[in-house]
Amino acid sequence: MSNTQKYFIVKRITGNCEIVPSELVGESNSEIIEQWGPFSSPEEAIAHRIGLIRAGKCQPH
Repeated sequence: MSNTQKYFIVKRITGNCEIVPSELVGESNSEIIEQWGPFSSPEEAIAHRIGLIRAGKCQPH
């Protein structure tokens, strides 16, 4: 059984970054300012999100 689910980090208008599954990332979502990914697991996306927070690109929750 293969896990083909991908995850993205999306930056919202508020400056917060969230980790969302690929099916929730769409061109129609106007709240998304920037996005990073795809990542193969939520753990990998969390590690990258921590890096983005440390770099000042995202605000922590």
